[in-house]
Amino acid sequence: MRNKGISALVCAGFMAGAAVLGGAVPAAAQGDGNPAADTKADIRERLEKIPGMKVVSVVDKEGYLFYTLTYAQPVDHGNPRAGTFTQRATLWHKATDKPTVLYTGGYTLASNTTALTKLIDANQVSVEHRYFEQSRPSGAAGSDWSKLTVQQEAADEHRLTQALRGVEKGKWLGTGASKGGMTATYHERFYPEDLDAVVAFVAPNDANNKDDSGYERFFRTVGTAECRTALNAVQREMLVRREALIPKFEADAKEAGDTFEETLGTTDRAYEFAVLDQVWNFWQSGTVDNCPTVPDAKKASDDELYDWSKKHGLSVYQDETLGTNGTGPYYRQAATQLGWADLQFKHLKDVRHHPDIYQPNSVLPEAMRGSYNNRTIADVDRWVKTRGQRMMFIYGENDPWSAEKFTPSHRDSYRYEAPGSNHGASIAKLPAAEQAEAIATIKRWADVK
Repeated sequence: MRNKGISALVCAGFMAGAAVLGGAVPAAAQGDGNPAADTKADIRERLEKIPGMKVVSVVDKEGYLFYTLTYAQPVDHGNPRAGTFTQRATLWHKATDKPTVLYTGGYTLASNTTALTKLIDANQVSVEHRYFEQSRPSGAAGSDWSKLTVQQEAADEHRLTQALRGVEKGKWLGTGASKGGMTATYHERFYPEDLDAVVAFVAPNDANNKDDSGYERFFRTVGTAECRTALNAVQREMLVRREALIPKFEADAKEAGDTFEETLGTTDRAYEFAVLDQVWNFWQSGTVDNCPTVPDAKKASDDELYDWSKKHGLSVYQDETLGTNGTGPYYRQAATQLGWADLQFKHLKDVRHHPDIYQPNSVLPEAMRGSYNNRTIADVDRWVKTRGQRMMFIYGENDPWSAEKFTPSHRDSYRYEAPGSNHGASIAKLPAAEQAEAIATIKRWADVK
């Protein structure tokens, strides 16, 4: 997710669309079953024979071919004849008999190589989430936000996985971090036969959007009492001194070209929203080692208070990055399916001007706002607990996004928490014994010796 504290602010019957778009991989694209016989020309030819697949470019990456791809997907998998859009993806191909990692960042097309890919020396398929950046329907369909759902994206990844499994023959593992980890989990729930395993990092699970006790408990216990008290005091003082500090906020906005009219509406609302996010962002990207930098809220000058806050969590939500071409699609999903943390902010009640502002619709243009429905996420939560198999979840002890976790089943599934880690929690940050255990499990799932 973004560096924003508005939380996760986070149907199996959908058709694959094969009748219109050729979801099944033709025999010619499947090869002869002998990985040793595959050549570079073979791989490109197989990719180009997949209906709806286009090879945009091919470059060398660390001695292996890296394909940039586009793939025609139904706008609505429940009605494949309603039109298509082009979804971006990449394939870093090493060998057809190696495992393949399906990586979703949950937003735009990620360019990095995941730690999981390196661990098992795998091929990597990366995919851009529907309605983000270039993977968006054109015309009126691009403004039909009802088709931006967990189920629709899971169906996108299902079709892509089925198509590319005709090229990459080894085990397939899904992965992603934060919203990407959520997306990988949703794919697994609705199409459990696609992947051999899922490894999700810091994936929030807001199974009951009306119950934010997990988040409230996190902020009552994270770090030390001294650090929590100091952070709350700074956050409060930022609102107490609102009249003195908003001119600084406005000057920064003018210099950066930020506007707020289409989303939050006024500078006062934008300033308050930024302050509300401050403590969340401190813990999301910082650690207890940053606690000594927190200024004395009462003694700090206006400049000291504002300058420290800008460096430690004061995030600005502006029109330019919240619309259809920015992070707006994420907040649309949060407002309608993923949920958010509606924190109480008891220490700020008498200094807030906008008590109902901290929710995703506040930061969306009017045309993108929506109504929340808990049914899908509650279903995923139950399925992961009871029926999920070969799933691993990695969380950070001091990460606010990790306050509401997925609980895996007992079906060869696991959950770990990295001590002291923030939103960058990883297997490498686990204690040695747990790290070795997690790595052994992943290698077993991937059939890597």
